[in-house]
Amino acid sequence: MALSLHRDSANDSVAFFSQAATFERLWPLIEARVHQVFDRGKFSHGRQVAELEQALAAYTGAGHVVGVNSGTDALVLLLRACGLRPGDGVLVPAYSFVATASSVVLAGGRPQFVDIDPARHAMDPAALEAAVTPASRFVMPAHLFSRMADTAALAAVADRHGLILLEDSAEAIGMRRGGLHAGLHGAGGVLSFFPSKTLGALGDAGAVLTDDPEVAERVAALRHHGRPGRTLDDFPAIATPSALPGVNSKMDDLQAAVLLAKLTRLDADIARRAALGAAYRRRLTGVPGITRLPPAPAHGPDSSDVLYVYLIEAERRDALADHLARRGIGTEVYYPLPLPLQPAFASLGHRPGDFPHAEAASARALALPLYPDLTEDQVDRVCAEIRAFRTGRPS
Repeated sequence: MALSLHRDSANDSVAFFSQAATFERLWPLIEARVHQVFDRGKFSHGRQVAELEQALAAYTGAGHVVGVNSGTDALVLLLRACGLRPGDGVLVPAYSFVATASSVVLAGGRPQFVDIDPARHAMDPAALEAAVTPASRFVMPAHLFSRMADTAALAAVADRHGLILLEDSAEAIGMRRGGLHAGLHGAGGVLSFFPSKTLGALGDAGAVLTDDPEVAERVAALRHHGRPGRTLDDFPAIATPSALPGVNSKMDDLQAAVLLAKLTRLDADIARRAALGAAYRRRLTGVPGITRLPPAPAHGPDSSDVLYVYLIEAERRDALADHLARRGIGTEVYYPLPLPLQPAFASLGHRPGDFPHAEAASARALALPLYPDLTEDQVDRVCAEIRAFRTGRPS
């Protein structure tokens, strides 16, 4: 079977995300793995999932990896597996994707919002210290866009207050700090494999990372209605009674097959993202009205950044996004409202001005196209249109 992906070379639009060329390049490897799934006739929670868990453990250095059906479920199940009780306070950043806070609610806890360090777009350790209350039991920073939160400083605050540190590391595959991969600086973390992620599937999929075998076993049971056993091959003919009230959050083997194929190119894709980021930086440095560019990714034996999203901050952000959209260039606003001001969390009673750094980021941040299939000519086009908007001269 051959894969044919039509791309119109005459179309000068720039998609915010595409992986057509990636799938064309990797199709022979993906096809072989997909055939294995069909030949076995087991499409969920099987051998490909188990192989992916082992491969991710080797890549991240995690003692245990448990595949689930989304990054959001990974957060919910990790919280439950680590002993979240109804009403427990979970300190989360005020600026993140909604799942960082909604997972707390879904697991039975109460989000407690913390303002961000604007240099990292991540939870500010000083603000965390001030936000701890007697109800606080967990702290869960999120690693966003290209850099990890300051896990050492956050862990020190957590230790002083007897809090359990978890990590929303959904975006952070490949990121390391102090020699440890994201998600391994506390009791556990997560990965998301949503298609646009640095390692993306064809649909939803996720994983929990942990060095704690008990946490891993609880997550493994919770993802399959509370039943023990790591894959469907492990279960006896007579169903084992549930030990915990679990859910159905098994990973599909077809998603695992795609991820295993794409994992072979992950380091190359990370390097390509860094090269595209450098191209953006060369072209956008000094452009009027661009108030912040992502820092150049750090790479070293102990710490490394990964450009998952190329996030700029700009004056008149919404007008700039509209200008780019009219010229066929896709962008995304990260995030339209800080979490405390979103309707889902209105009952917590927060008001504008409570989280000034998160609110400022929500008003100025704009993500530009960034993915391995992007070309430097397309980066040129994006940057030319940004300069045209800023200077009032046609591109």
